[in-house]
Amino acid sequence: MDIRQLFLGAQLNQKVHLRGWVRTFRANRFIALNDGSCLANMQCVVNFEQTSEEVLAEINTGAAIEVIGTLVESQGKGQKFEIQVDSLRILGASKPDEYPIQPKKHSLEFLREKAHLRVRTNTFAAVMRVRAALSFAVHQYFTDNGFYQVHTPIITGSDAEGAGEMFRVTTLDPNNPSDEPDFFGKETNLTVSGQLEAETYAMGLGKVYTFGPTFRAENSNTSRHLAEFWMIEPEVAFNNLDDNMDLAEDFIKSVLAYVLEHCQEDLTFLDQRFEQEEAKKPQQERSPMGLLERLSFVTENEFMRVSYTDAIEILRNSKPNKKKKFAYPIDGWGADLQSEHERYLVEKHFSSPVILFDYPAEIKAFYMRMNDDGKTVRAMDVLFPGVGEMVGGSQREERLDKLIERMRAMDIDEEELWWYLDLRRFGTAEHAGFGLGFERLVLYATGMSNIRDVIPYPRTPLNASF
Repeated sequence: MDIRQLFLGAQLNQKVHLRGWVRTFRANRFIALNDGSCLANMQCVVNFEQTSEEVLAEINTGAAIEVIGTLVESQGKGQKFEIQVDSLRILGASKPDEYPIQPKKHSLEFLREKAHLRVRTNTFAAVMRVRAALSFAVHQYFTDNGFYQVHTPIITGSDAEGAGEMFRVTTLDPNNPSDEPDFFGKETNLTVSGQLEAETYAMGLGKVYTFGPTFRAENSNTSRHLAEFWMIEPEVAFNNLDDNMDLAEDFIKSVLAYVLEHCQEDLTFLDQRFEQEEAKKPQQERSPMGLLERLSFVTENEFMRVSYTDAIEILRNSKPNKKKKFAYPIDGWGADLQSEHERYLVEKHFSSPVILFDYPAEIKAFYMRMNDDGKTVRAMDVLFPGVGEMVGGSQREERLDKLIERMRAMDIDEEELWWYLDLRRFGTAEHAGFGLGFERLVLYATGMSNIRDVIPYPRTPLNASF
């Protein structure tokens, strides 16, 4: 039995057996024990007169211990139950002068340097429990709705986005060029997306999704970028853009509702932390909502749907602030929207999550279906408060001639993607899907400000520690 189970279904005077890590030990008597199952510690009361001095000396912060005792009503403040310890065993000692995670406030920057131990703090334990719950909710949603998970390749010979920012995978020595063929017989890279491969399986299984690691060799050392991150990419045959928007809205509402229901203690703690961090910022930079409020904002509101063209007109005629205009002015139709524009639409103009659709073809990927106007494609972005874009997706171009025309215009190698073109040669049909960066979803759900703090071991430019 773990501490969380004890709090949920404890019976007074029952014998309990716990293992965990010491958070604090005071007065040679009171141990705050945590096993990672929940935010709360279990107070364990030691009879120091019956415990050897050698054992007492090793009950230090960070030490792993085992206690056996009786669960009783607590005599002190701050906890409902405590354990009267009958026996205690040190499983793993921790030297107090060397253990870096002491019971005090540490900066996030310091804890990133101790990423192997930071999960023992309240903040990171809460974040990682929410992350685990979100991951479970993702799989549960798709399973319950008839999707099949597809494990798409991590090593690929194609660039799904056409961006070229990829990590090469090779066995050749760059310092000693030779005529020796590379391991796979061609140039290969770490994948930036499983979408193209997911499309092939959707066109045979109907509804599929991928949930795996992806990689971008983008030299962006910001609080919103990682070189390695996890992507959720559902793909559905016979779906159009309207179906895709329905799916995205239902999916996001479902997974966030799941954590609101099942992670109440952690989210309440993170909400308090979020408010404290926001209070440190200048007034104009603070979030308009608390953490729990903005989660409910998504789950309880209809997503407003507006075309890119209409959004441009709204932004051009807007007054985002009485004192100043947008930092990036809207020059006109065809501009790529910035986060401040997306947040204005969500937080100020519509006061709801927003789905923008029908973007200019020039700023979107080659595989998106061209509209009859010849200028826009059937693309969509889902916008959230505080962060802007959360989801990007589209109806895919199912017409062979239109797809080839687009690939040629964007200098995409047709021979490299012959198998992708085959989907349009043999039983083509409309289909659609979207991509959601999992860490961005965790960032939103936990209120953390830096994406490096919502993944166990972040990979960023000049950093691959641990």
